[in-house]
Amino acid sequence: MAAVIVMYVVLQYILGSNNPLYGTVFNFSLLQVSDIHISRFRDPKRAPDFEKFCSETIDIIQPALVLATGDLTDAKTRDKLGSEQVEVEWKTYQSILKRSRVMEKTKWIDIKGNHDSFNIPHLNSIRNYYRKYSAWHKDGSFHYIHTTPFGNYSFICVDATLSPGPKRPYNFFGILNKNQMKELSLMATQSLRSNHTVWFGHFPTSTIISPAPGIRALMSSATAYLCGHLHTLGGLMPVLHSQHRGGTLELELGDWMDNRRYRILAFDHDLLSFADLTFEEWPVVLITNPKSFLYSSSAHEPLDKILYSTHIRILAFSPSVIASIKVYIDGVYLGNAHQVSGPLYVLKWSPQNYSEGFHHIDVTVQDASGRISTRSHVFAMEETLSLRFDFWPSVILLTDHYVLARVLFGLIVLIQITLLITFRYLQKPALKEKPGLLTLTSYSLHVFSKINTLYYSMLVLNLYTILGPWFVGELIDGHVGACFSFGVFVGGSFLQGSLTFVAGILQVLFFNLPLMAYLCWCLLLRCQGHSFCSHIRQVRHIMAVLVHLAMTLLLAWQAYSCYFLQRTYGMLAFFLSPMRTWLVVLTSALIYKTWTLKSSELRTYTVEMKNCQSS
Repeated sequence: MAAVIVMYVVLQYILGSNNPLYGTVFNFSLLQVSDIHISRFRDPKRAPDFEKFCSETIDIIQPALVLATGDLTDAKTRDKLGSEQVEVEWKTYQSILKRSRVMEKTKWIDIKGNHDSFNIPHLNSIRNYYRKYSAWHKDGSFHYIHTTPFGNYSFICVDATLSPGPKRPYNFFGILNKNQMKELSLMATQSLRSNHTVWFGHFPTSTIISPAPGIRALMSSATAYLCGHLHTLGGLMPVLHSQHRGGTLELELGDWMDNRRYRILAFDHDLLSFADLTFEEWPVVLITNPKSFLYSSSAHEPLDKILYSTHIRILAFSPSVIASIKVYIDGVYLGNAHQVSGPLYVLKWSPQNYSEGFHHIDVTVQDASGRISTRSHVFAMEETLSLRFDFWPSVILLTDHYVLARVLFGLIVLIQITLLITFRYLQKPALKEKPGLLTLTSYSLHVFSKINTLYYSMLVLNLYTILGPWFVGELIDGHVGACFSFGVFVGGSFLQGSLTFVAGILQVLFFNLPLMAYLCWCLLLRCQGHSFCSHIRQVRHIMAVLVHLAMTLLLAWQAYSCYFLQRTYGMLAFFLSPMRTWLVVLTSALIYKTWTLKSSELRTYTVEMKNCQSS
């Protein structure tokens, strides 16, 4: 009798409603859209397209919930230099939600991005339009539980937006403090009772500053982390997906703003599948069994269900009737999937035939309007096999960029300071006949480091780049703050350095170092007996013009940064900017000083250079 009961349970598992990947229903589907950037000044089709998405696309796919992961509005001024919360953009966003009645059709969860936090002094500010016009309304991280007949599914929002929220560009990175991390840790513990946990936020983990143990460690029990923010890096990285060491998928979604991207995800018998899509490209196809091996995690999913499944399972959506769904594995046609319920189509298969090695499944869907879509991926039954995500997406998503930028910035400045001090106290070697480029470079550094005005000016410049305030201005309208390499002080708060280190690296590599090299070159010409006018005629003309042109362009870039400061942070920042406005003046003075140094100050070097040239 016991044996009969056991056999009955097994058969129910294989053939019944609990059968892995056979039943006529799937758990549920959801959509993600990110970086919408509703704008008052740019792309007039952006908002109408988004409204069409909220009405037509949502009506066709009928997701259980939609995650809008930040940057709901653009919040930029007409000239793209300034940033401010534009109420009309928020009203447009809210009116789209209301006119489309999308919140009556699905659970719409919208969260803030860095653009939604521009120029907001505190969360209770009247400029925090997110509270007034969004669907979710509430600031901060939260835990949403989606309940189904199959169990509960946890969705944990990571709100790493800055408060206070400075103007662009110094809120590109998100920050979580210790209290926020404790709150998220508690949510993670609570979510362990759910079938699956999905974390979502605006920022990729690589652009979130968080205290130990770090944000990735907190979400280690999650199946996936959904985010946006990087906009396919201007088209360079159309796919930004990777996987944490613990198996959690990190899936950055391309932007709606320019690329009209969105994502469909589905839990089918507790296996997560997804596809990144482009608006108005139909049919939409998602293969839920067998799921992609690359995006599988044995730590979070019951992957053994694939091996014991009886049917290939496909979700297909289109405004027109689905006409055919052709399935191929390893190039062999298996048949045409048939509809069993709603968007779910199945085709009987024998997974044991594919139990070894990697295999390739292709599904081609055609609708009644003649539109065709193909979806394919690699699958496998053996968990011991491995596939790796592409190198660059993994570097972009899994590297703590603020740490890397901090280290690189410190090293670059340290190298320049070490060069200055070393050549200051290093004995100058005697010049030999026909000195080469390396010798002349070393000689010019010796001369530069031993002229007090130039040496101390460059030394102070590099030390100030690390320690001093770069500028003081209205980082938030009505709130004066100061920007340092290591962070920003504004509104009584200190925001850790992140993009500031990147700006510091650019400053040193593309101005401080080139300025020192240019001054060394000018000094070498002076030591060879040239004046500013004579060197143009006697030195190789093209070379001299190119060097001066390069320095002119760098100085113009520095001057433009002063204009950017004024447009972004006001006139106060323009005038109280040692690293921008003052540096333009200092640079001009140093160049003038180099060409007008008294001959007596260079006599020793000039004589030595002439003796070398005449020998």
